[in-house]
Amino acid sequence: MKKREKKAIFRKKVLQEINKNRVNNYKKDKIIINNIYKFIKKNNFKNIMIFIPLKKEVNLAPLIKLLRENRYNLYVPFMEGLSFKLVKYRLPLKKKKFGIKEPKNSNFKVKNIDLAIVPVLGIDGGSKRIGFGKGMYDRFYAKNGGKIKTTVFIERNLYITNDNITDDYDITADYIFSSSIQIVKL
Repeated sequence: MKKREKKAIFRKKVLQEINKNRVNNYKKDKIIINNIYKFIKKNNFKNIMIFIPLKKEVNLAPLIKLLRENRYNLYVPFMEGLSFKLVKYRLPLKKKKFGIKEPKNSNFKVKNIDLAIVPVLGIDGGSKRIGFGKGMYDRFYAKNGGKIKTTVFIERNLYITNDNITDDYDITADYIFSSSIQIVKL
Protein backbone atom coordinates (compact mmCIF):
# COMPACT_ATOMS: atom_id res chain seq x y z
CA MET A 1 0.00 0.00 0.00
CA LYS A 2 1.31 3.48 -0.92
CA LYS A 3 1.98 6.25 1.60
CA ARG A 4 -0.91 8.38 0.32
CA GLU A 5 -3.34 5.49 0.73
CA LYS A 6 -2.09 4.79 4.27
CA LYS A 7 -2.37 8.48 5.12
CA ALA A 8 -5.93 8.64 3.74
CA ILE A 9 -6.95 5.58 5.79
CA PHE A 10 -5.33 7.01 8.95
CA ARG A 11 -7.03 10.40 8.39
CA LYS A 12 -10.42 8.73 7.90
CA LYS A 13 -10.07 6.66 11.10
CA VAL A 14 -9.04 9.71 13.14
CA LEU A 15 -11.94 11.79 11.80
CA GLN A 16 -14.37 8.98 12.69
CA GLU A 17 -12.88 8.84 16.18
CA ILE A 18 -13.12 12.63 16.60
CA ASN A 19 -16.75 12.64 15.43
CA LYS A 20 -17.84 9.98 17.92
CA ASN A 21 -15.60 11.10 20.81
CA ARG A 22 -16.95 14.56 21.73
CA VAL A 23 -17.15 13.97 25.47
CA ASN A 24 -15.41 16.48 27.73
CA ASN A 25 -14.16 18.66 24.86
CA TYR A 26 -14.58 21.79 27.00
CA LYS A 27 -12.38 20.31 29.73
CA LYS A 28 -9.80 19.04 27.23
CA ASP A 29 -9.64 22.40 25.46
CA LYS A 30 -9.21 24.22 28.77
CA ILE A 31 -6.23 22.00 29.70
CA ILE A 32 -4.58 22.64 26.33
CA ILE A 33 -5.21 26.40 26.45
CA ASN A 34 -3.82 26.73 29.98
CA ASN A 35 -0.67 24.82 29.02
CA ILE A 36 -0.12 26.81 25.82
CA TYR A 37 -0.61 30.11 27.63
CA LYS A 38 1.99 29.12 30.25
CA PHE A 39 4.33 28.08 27.43
CA ILE A 40 3.84 31.45 25.67
CA LYS A 41 4.55 33.44 28.84
CA LYS A 42 7.57 31.31 29.81
CA ASN A 43 9.18 31.81 26.38
CA ASN A 44 8.24 35.50 25.96
CA PHE A 45 6.61 34.91 22.58
CA LYS A 46 5.04 38.12 21.22
CA ASN A 47 4.19 37.46 17.56
CA ILE A 48 1.91 34.46 17.40
CA MET A 49 0.36 32.65 14.46
CA ILE A 50 -2.87 31.07 15.62
CA PHE A 51 -5.84 29.59 13.80
CA ILE A 52 -9.56 30.18 14.04
CA PRO A 53 -10.81 26.67 14.79
CA LEU A 54 -13.33 24.49 13.07
CA LYS A 55 -15.77 22.64 15.34
CA LYS A 56 -13.59 19.50 15.21
CA GLU A 57 -10.54 21.40 16.47
CA VAL A 58 -9.51 22.73 19.86
CA ASN A 59 -11.64 25.79 20.63
CA LEU A 60 -9.02 28.53 20.85
CA ALA A 61 -11.49 31.41 21.37
CA PRO A 62 -10.66 31.74 25.11
CA LEU A 63 -6.92 31.73 24.32
CA ILE A 64 -7.35 34.33 21.57
CA LYS A 65 -9.30 36.53 23.97
CA LEU A 66 -6.67 36.16 26.69
CA LEU A 67 -3.80 36.90 24.32
CA ARG A 68 -5.56 39.96 22.88
CA GLU A 69 -6.25 41.29 26.40
CA ASN A 70 -2.53 40.95 27.16
CA ARG A 71 -1.51 42.71 23.93
CA TYR A 72 0.11 39.86 22.03
CA ASN A 73 0.34 40.24 18.26
CA LEU A 74 -1.93 37.61 16.74
CA TYR A 75 -1.90 36.55 13.10
CA VAL A 76 -4.30 34.14 11.46
CA PRO A 77 -4.51 32.41 8.09
CA PHE A 78 -6.27 34.23 5.27
CA MET A 79 -6.93 31.76 2.47
CA GLU A 80 -5.53 32.57 -0.95
CA GLY A 81 -5.91 29.88 -3.59
CA LEU A 82 -4.34 26.63 -2.39
CA SER A 83 -2.52 28.22 0.54
CA PHE A 84 -2.86 31.20 2.83
CA LYS A 85 -1.12 34.32 4.01
CA LEU A 86 -1.14 35.74 7.51
CA VAL A 87 -3.27 38.72 8.47
CA LYS A 88 -3.61 40.45 11.81
CA TYR A 89 -6.43 38.99 13.89
CA ARG A 90 -9.28 41.47 14.13
CA LEU A 91 -13.04 41.45 14.23
CA PRO A 92 -15.44 40.91 12.56
CA LEU A 93 -14.80 37.44 11.21
CA LYS A 94 -16.52 36.11 8.08
CA LYS A 95 -17.11 32.45 7.21
CA LYS A 96 -15.42 31.43 3.98
CA LYS A 97 -14.34 28.29 2.11
CA PHE A 98 -14.42 25.00 4.11
CA GLY A 99 -16.40 26.84 6.85
CA ILE A 100 -13.26 28.64 8.00
CA LYS A 101 -13.74 32.04 9.62
CA GLU A 102 -11.25 34.80 8.92
CA PRO A 103 -10.87 38.56 9.30
CA LYS A 104 -10.75 40.98 6.39
CA ASN A 105 -7.77 40.87 4.07
CA SER A 106 -4.88 43.27 4.59
CA ASN A 107 -1.58 44.06 2.89
CA PHE A 108 0.33 43.99 6.17
CA LYS A 109 3.50 41.87 5.87
CA VAL A 110 4.44 39.73 8.86
CA LYS A 111 8.21 39.75 9.28
CA ASN A 112 8.73 37.09 11.96
CA ILE A 113 6.60 34.69 13.98
CA ASP A 114 7.80 33.67 17.43
CA LEU A 115 5.25 30.87 17.78
CA ALA A 116 3.01 29.12 15.26
CA ILE A 117 0.10 27.11 16.68
CA VAL A 118 -0.95 24.55 14.09
CA PRO A 119 -3.92 22.13 14.24
CA VAL A 120 -3.30 18.46 13.49
CA LEU A 121 -5.41 15.35 13.15
CA GLY A 122 -2.40 13.22 14.04
CA ILE A 123 1.29 12.64 13.53
CA ASP A 124 3.18 9.83 11.89
CA GLY A 125 6.29 7.87 12.88
CA GLY A 126 8.50 10.70 11.60
CA SER A 127 6.67 13.26 13.80
CA LYS A 128 5.17 14.89 10.72
CA ARG A 129 1.75 16.53 10.57
CA ILE A 130 -1.30 14.79 9.24
CA GLY A 131 -3.95 17.42 8.65
CA PHE A 132 -7.25 17.62 6.82
CA GLY A 133 -5.65 16.86 3.46
CA LYS A 134 -5.72 20.21 1.69
CA GLY A 135 -1.96 20.89 2.04
CA MET A 136 -2.40 24.54 3.00
CA TYR A 137 0.01 24.52 5.93
CA ASP A 138 2.60 22.62 3.88
CA ARG A 139 2.47 25.23 1.12
CA PHE A 140 2.58 28.08 3.63
CA TYR A 141 5.60 26.61 5.43
CA ALA A 142 7.40 25.97 2.13
CA LYS A 143 7.35 29.73 1.50
CA ASN A 144 7.45 31.11 5.06
CA GLY A 145 8.96 28.46 7.33
CA GLY A 146 12.16 30.47 7.77
CA LYS A 147 10.19 33.27 9.44
CA ILE A 148 8.82 30.95 12.15
CA LYS A 149 10.91 30.45 15.29
CA THR A 150 8.84 27.73 17.05
CA THR A 151 5.97 25.53 15.87
CA VAL A 152 3.56 23.60 18.09
CA PHE A 153 0.96 21.09 16.99
CA ILE A 154 -2.24 20.88 18.98
CA GLU A 155 -4.97 18.27 19.15
CA ARG A 156 -7.43 17.17 21.82
CA ASN A 157 -6.42 13.52 21.71
CA LEU A 158 -3.07 12.29 20.59
CA TYR A 159 -3.42 10.20 17.42
CA ILE A 160 -0.13 8.68 16.31
CA THR A 161 0.80 6.03 13.80
CA ASN A 162 4.22 4.43 13.98
CA ASP A 163 4.31 4.18 10.18
CA ASN A 164 5.99 6.89 8.11
CA ILE A 165 3.00 7.82 5.95
CA THR A 166 3.73 11.47 5.21
CA ASP A 167 5.54 13.10 2.33
CA ASP A 168 8.83 14.98 2.41
CA TYR A 169 7.00 18.32 2.28
CA ASP A 170 4.74 17.60 5.28
CA ILE A 171 5.65 19.87 8.18
CA THR A 172 7.08 19.00 11.57
CA ALA A 173 6.82 20.82 14.88
CA ASP A 174 9.04 21.56 17.81
CA TYR A 175 6.37 20.60 20.37
CA ILE A 176 2.95 18.98 20.59
CA PHE A 177 0.16 19.75 23.04
CA SER A 178 -2.89 17.59 23.71
CA SER A 179 -5.25 17.09 26.63
CA SER A 180 -3.50 13.90 27.66
CA ILE A 181 0.00 15.37 27.72
CA GLN A 182 1.11 18.82 28.78
CA ILE A 183 3.93 19.25 26.34
CA VAL A 184 6.17 16.97 24.35
CA LYS A 185 9.26 18.13 22.51
CA LEU A 186 9.39 16.42 19.14
